[in-house]
Amino acid sequence: MNETIRDLLAKCGALPITMDQIADDADLYAAGLSSFASVQLMLGIEEAFDIEFPDNLLNRKSFASIVAIEKTVGMILNSRKVV
Repeated sequence: MNETIRDLLAKCGALPITMDQIADDADLYAAGLSSFASVQLMLGIEEAFDIEFPDNLLNRKSFASIVAIEKTVGMILNSRKVV
């Protein structure tokens, strides 16, 4: 999951630094992630993981870092397992 998120961030994030310069817990907004880029990233994540972000997870906190994105995607994937 980490590698996929990093690939999508490199593709959609429009960050002024390379992905190898970003730690998993680094603040992506401080690194240059814009609101527009976060929407593009969200769309890429939805497609890559075949998920849809619920409204309550569409916030800055969900995309604050790679760790936060992994946690958010994991929560969405786990919620689909509950029947």
